[in-house]
Amino acid sequence: MGSLFGTDGVRGIANRELTPELALKLGRAGAYVLSGGRPGAKMVVGCDTRLSCDMLEAALAAGICSAGVDVLRVGVLPTPAVAYLTRELGAAGGVVISASHNPMEDNGIKFFGASGYKLPDEVEEEIERLVYSLDSIPLPVGEGIGRVHQVGDAVDRYVAFLKGTVSCDLAGFKVVVDCANGAASQVAPRVLRELGAEVTAIFSSPDGANINAGCGSTHPEKLQEAVVSHGAHLGLAHDGDADRVVAVDHAGNLVDGDQIMVILGRYLKEQGRLAGDTVVVTVMSNLGLDLALQESGIRVRRTKVGDRYVLEELLRCGANFGGEQSGHIVMLDYTTTGDGILTALHLLQVVKEKGASLQELAAQMEKFPQILENVPVRDKEKVMSSPALAEAVARQQERLGAQGRILVRPSGTEPLIRIMVEARDRDCLRAVVDELVNVIRCLA
Repeated sequence: MGSLFGTDGVRGIANRELTPELALKLGRAGAYVLSGGRPGAKMVVGCDTRLSCDMLEAALAAGICSAGVDVLRVGVLPTPAVAYLTRELGAAGGVVISASHNPMEDNGIKFFGASGYKLPDEVEEEIERLVYSLDSIPLPVGEGIGRVHQVGDAVDRYVAFLKGTVSCDLAGFKVVVDCANGAASQVAPRVLRELGAEVTAIFSSPDGANINAGCGSTHPEKLQEAVVSHGAHLGLAHDGDADRVVAVDHAGNLVDGDQIMVILGRYLKEQGRLAGDTVVVTVMSNLGLDLALQESGIRVRRTKVGDRYVLEELLRCGANFGGEQSGHIVMLDYTTTGDGILTALHLLQVVKEKGASLQELAAQMEKFPQILENVPVRDKEKVMSSPALAEAVARQQERLGAQGRILVRPSGTEPLIRIMVEARDRDCLRAVVDELVNVIRCLA
């Protein structure tokens, strides 16, 4: 991977690292690569509610048009909506301007191919190469220059798609939905209401500066309070670009992505719709997920942290369902990327069909206690390659046996070694973490 693209597109502080100049270059290079230089090509462009989106969208659209590609502007929509509309509208690619769950001062630019999937590394690398050599991209003139077209029914198309993936009537359900003052604000309450639910929407009044501010899937505390105070059956919390969802049961208990995957994975297995009887998760998913799914004869495959790695493994092994503890869940039978609203609808369908509360369904998974510790070090590679650390991890894993799990990994951005330990026995859990921290400190 080059210096521009990270694991989820190009990100940075808007107007400092992610400037209009860079957005224009990315637009031109991305349009040229994804269109293959074909005349008449189009690209879908959408965004979340950040103040900087207007600035970056204008620059990005200028770059795309300068490469002779038309822009299909869909406005504020969830990231998965842009992926869906890219396929639906027969575009050469799609672009989302969003930094997901990050603070409002951040922003990002993420590309999708014509298939609606995120770009593979080699395509991102080609775009990045051209960003630094724009002179190699031919510039059309006259009628060859691209135009911007507003897609007036973009929201309607996406809402119709979402509703078409489920067959449930939500009449009688009281739902609180936290829209994170982001891209879900217009869509999520509407979809739920059109399916019959009684909806209380919170954090659904974006002003450009309040996206993710003390709300959404990374700050569900206000949702937990609202579900109890409104006497709702459950609550749903999205992030800024609505590709994630976490839930809250009627008693105010958080139901995270792992628990949602257990509920949906076991349901799909019962329906004979879980491809390969396999669920793909990352190394951060709780051990309780493995045990709950294995009880239903479901295999679990683990990947590195990041939804792109979950998607890669889904495609590689032929599975159709997986995701992350954070609530970024991929249902490949319906879409090509994580979709928080779609996931929420399918979760509600299971609750309705089972005639059980979300609390009862979440209890299918015993959540193992977990401790995360960050240990500062001078040389991450030296510590991670130490035989003494390997021996300590092996010794402590033997101590935990099948009732616990250890993950030791270097931070990708800081001089830290991250330790994650899960175990049924809380006393043993603390002792294992302390032992590993001491070993790493001695090596540091």
